[in-house]
This record gives sequence, C-alpha cells and structure tokens, in this order.
Amino acid sequence: MDALELLGLIGQGETSKVQFKQLLDSNDGIAAEMVAMSNSIGGVILFGVVDKTGAIVGLDYKQLQDTGNKLATIATDFVKPSIYITTEVVQISDEGKEKNILVVNIDEGVSKPYKDKQGRIWIKQGGDKRILTDNNEQIRLFQHSGMLYVDEMIVPNTSINDIDENRVKEYLSKISDDIDLPDEQLYRNINLLKNKELTLGGLLFFSPNPQRYRPVFCIKAISFFGNEMEGIDYRDSEDIVGTIPEMFEKCMAFFNRNLMHTQQGQNFNSVGKLEISPVALEELIQNALTHRDYSKNSPIRVFIFDDRVEIISPGALPNSLTIENIKMGNAIVRNPLIVTYVSRLMNYRGVGTGVRRAIKAEPNLELINDKDGEQFIVRIPRKEG
Repeated sequence: MDALELLGLIGQGETSKVQFKQLLDSNDGIAAEMVAMSNSIGGVILFGVVDKTGAIVGLDYKQLQDTGNKLATIATDFVKPSIYITTEVVQISDEGKEKNILVVNIDEGVSKPYKDKQGRIWIKQGGDKRILTDNNEQIRLFQHSGMLYVDEMIVPNTSINDIDENRVKEYLSKISDDIDLPDEQLYRNINLLKNKELTLGGLLFFSPNPQRYRPVFCIKAISFFGNEMEGIDYRDSEDIVGTIPEMFEKCMAFFNRNLMHTQQGQNFNSVGKLEISPVALEELIQNALTHRDYSKNSPIRVFIFDDRVEIISPGALPNSLTIENIKMGNAIVRNPLIVTYVSRLMNYRGVGTGVRRAIKAEPNLELINDKDGEQFIVRIPRKEG
C-alpha cells in the first residue's frame, strides 16, 4: 500500500473493512476486531490513526516494534483458531511532518467461526462489530468453513409420512436396478431421513409439499412494467413452489410466457426463439436452486424488466470463491446432498461449467457477488425485438 492509497482509506473513515486505532491499548479489543474481520470479509486495522476523528498521529520506532510483536501474539493466542496477519509500515506526510502508520492486513477466514479467548463470536456490523448470538447466523459461519452442510440438517416436525414414494422410486431407478431394503432404512441410506425426520435436501426433492415446512424456499417471480422494481404495476407475478425440479420447470415456463419470442434470422413461418438463450436461463436457474444459501430464510427472486432479467440468490459466493473463479469453472459445493440429487434427477453435470455455458450463450450477462447484501445477482440484458 502506498501513501496515496492509505490517505484515501483514512479520508473515507471507518468501514466494515477499515478500522482506526491510535495505539494498541487492549489485547482483548484488538482480538475482537480480528475475529470480526476474519468472520466477515477481512479488512485492515490502521495503527497511528485516531478512531472517531481520523486524525493522523503516527507511531514512533519503539511503538511500531512493540505493536507488531503484540499483534503476532494476539493473532496466535487470543483468536481461536489462530489467524495469520501481515503488517507493513507506510510513511505519509501530514501537516509538514512524516508520520508512520502500521497497516495490519486481515484476510477473510477459511475456518469460520473464529472466536476470542472467551469463546465469543464477533462479526462486523457496518463500521462497528457485534457478538453473534443468532443460531442461523452461526450456522452460516460453520457452513462457510465446510464443517456443516445445511442441506443435511433435519427439518423439525417432518416424518416418513412427508415422503412421496413415487419420487423416491424415480430417483432409485437412476442409481440402481435392484435395491431391496425396508423403506426407512432405504431412506436413511440415501440421506433422505435422519432420526425419523427429513433432511432439508430430502424435503426439497421428495416431499409433495416442501413449502409446508419451509415456505420461503421458493422462487418469487415478477415481470415488471419499466425498469424499476419500485412500481406497483406488473405484467405477471407468481410464487413458484414445489420440489426443486418442479420449481425449475415452473420458472422456465414463467420465462417462456413473459419474454419475447423473435425470428432471430429465421424465415417467416418458423416458430420464434426466446429472446434470451434458454441454455443460459436453464443453467442460471438450476445453479440458483442448487447452490443458494439455504441457511438464509429468503426466496430466490426472478425479476423481468423491460431492459433486463435479474436472478437474485440468497447468499454470496462461499468462502474465497470469486466471480473470476467461477468463470474459469472452479466451484465450492455448498449443498452436497442437493447436488447429489440434482445430478440424478435433473440435467446437471456438477463440474462447475454451468456459468461458463451461460456466459457463452449470453456473453453480456453480468455477475455480481454482493457480500454486504449477502446475495448473488445475475443480470442479463434483454435483446431488442
């Protein structure tokens, strides 16, 4: 980081990713800040800058050395599991004097949730931090670390009576020709049932009415007039429910009746083609249903505007996965049980190439990994008729 970049950070004030400290005056306080950044999206702590005011005071040589040594100890002994930090000293001119700022870089952690010595989980809340007490938020942190898979968790109050046997038979026909087991044991073997209750993945594939227990795990689809969602008028609206395969088919039907069908170079008597590639839409909706964050009690949203289509999935990309990664075909499986079912019951390859196929079919689509809003957005421009 150079002096100009550092001055720019200071000038913007404290944020989720930037914190000011005049001095290291509390090991526990700095540990809490490290924990919060590791559990969130990472960030930097600037020593030698007064918090609240942003006044630049700098550190002398002894303060730089002492602070650096203490930070190494805090990262190792006061944060569980330990984290690795990097530090650098940047010299900047302020009021005619050269002042040294210690920049501490903290990466987003891969072993969430991180805790302080007292076992408290801290996360960022805007420019501040708070202790995490909500069970669903804690589950998301465990999910990020790969220590827990939400789709394998049981859905309370469900039972074997919530299973559609015909759907199970269809699945079994895809994996084996000869399975002779009692129903309950069979359901356990395919991870549909645990402790006599359905897993979330099992509910979303093999129940006749998944939304009875998880009503928000649906698709909210709206076709708007104009290009803004604030309007009160719309062409079409549907709460798409059912199993994951059923929601996929219903969503494609929603696209088919709300997007234009154009000639696209065909002769007059030919059936029009959908203005947006069905290949892209199929891949993107399937990805949303398969890879969304099911620890968030939110629906997938599909919005059709006059100039674009938006597909909004709950949950940003997991762990360190980036848009550049997924464009190259890299993937981190957030819902392995759902992926297993999808690979047998839907046209899903499971090798991380779905986004690449969508981009090939619609090169102008835009991918947005909104970590602050905890959502992943795909925008596809509509073609002019």
